[in-house]
Amino acid sequence: MSQRKYFGTDGIRGRVGESPITPEFMLHLGWAAGQAFKRQGQRNSVLIGKDTRLSGYMFESALEAGLSAAGVDVKLLGPMPTPAIAYLTRTFRASAGIVISASHNPHQDNGIKFFSANGTKLDDALEAEIERWLEQPIQVCEPNELGKASRVDDAPGRYVEFCKSTVPNEFTLDGLHIVLDCAHGATYHVAPKVFKELGARVSVIGAEPDGLNINLNVGSTHLDALKQAVSEKQADMGIAFDGDGDRVLMVDRDGSEVDGDELLFILASQRHAEGRLNGGVVGTLMTNLGVELALREIGIEFERANVGDRYVMERLLANNWIIGGEGSGHMVIRDCTSTGDGIVSALQVLLAVRRSGKTLGELRQGMAKLPQTMVNVRVAQRFDPLSRSDIVEAMRRAEADLGEAGRILLRASGTEPLIRVMAEGQNADDIARVAEQLALVVERSTP
Repeated sequence: MSQRKYFGTDGIRGRVGESPITPEFMLHLGWAAGQAFKRQGQRNSVLIGKDTRLSGYMFESALEAGLSAAGVDVKLLGPMPTPAIAYLTRTFRASAGIVISASHNPHQDNGIKFFSANGTKLDDALEAEIERWLEQPIQVCEPNELGKASRVDDAPGRYVEFCKSTVPNEFTLDGLHIVLDCAHGATYHVAPKVFKELGARVSVIGAEPDGLNINLNVGSTHLDALKQAVSEKQADMGIAFDGDGDRVLMVDRDGSEVDGDELLFILASQRHAEGRLNGGVVGTLMTNLGVELALREIGIEFERANVGDRYVMERLLANNWIIGGEGSGHMVIRDCTSTGDGIVSALQVLLAVRRSGKTLGELRQGMAKLPQTMVNVRVAQRFDPLSRSDIVEAMRRAEADLGEAGRILLRASGTEPLIRVMAEGQNADDIARVAEQLALVVERSTP
């Protein structure tokens, strides 16, 4: 990934109007992707979906034009969750799927994610191939070979039925009152249908997108609105998605947050108890140490991957395991779907709740999270913090300060111009102090 010019850990992302998130680049990207996809096999169509950002209209048109110029047919899905594009790419037997989204970022940002014909993130080799084509000038194919474009009107209904198919036929949510927070994003028109059709009493917030309010004080990165709604409506729980619907976090009836690490533990431990886990669990370098300790205590193997759901998936495939995830709420459940899916993950957690006979809060009590602090240092451009000797030396001092029961992690964000400084240990005050000190060193060393 370090040799990529445009691709990060989750596609291409940045501020709208600033390179590379411009109409000109998207036109070129569509053409380059079309050239790369055409050489992967016999299929010759690409699906395009988007979240609810205003800029999505502009980039949708530019990508469509570029793909057509490469001689690739385009199917337009409109606003749909990212995992829906992965699913529909498979069912339409398309060459690839493209998502126009910046996930949990504000509306000023946008980006592009790609899915392979199998509904998985593109491998590094294909991303590199697309970048090689980006170095070439656009050459429009013969007029009689231009790609055609059409809209898929029944995409939401198809995806709703898919989500419901990931739980047993006898499973219902009768008697549960759930508050859904759709982040004014791509799940706004499908998530309420899924949970209502499964029998839940559903209250909805964050489901009135205007193109500018995606993730604005709502969704999985801003849980206060959901907590308030759960309390006011005396609901059994709340479920929050991010802007493109591939993340999920929850709120218990008492207003306590249930993050991705806890959801991962709940899913794994309940499946293990039922004999349906079939192997171990994959987390990331950021996964709380409490998850690892709790899983190993009940006999479940745990492995860490690099940050990013694509790397979680890589380790799952290598081990032939089923479940992995991140603290942010990215869950990969391989026997349900091919990528992180917020709605499907939420349904699997609710299945665990129903089968265990316990509440969400009771299920997460099997693990104790260690105090963990994250400090984000904004930088002009991303760089490897471990390439700076002063930062490495400061990190060593911090690790010595925390001792064997502590952990330090420094990494450049793959989606934003940030250096993330994470400290974990037994004492919350100690790790907060160490993280802030290390963040100051990183800030002073920023190029």
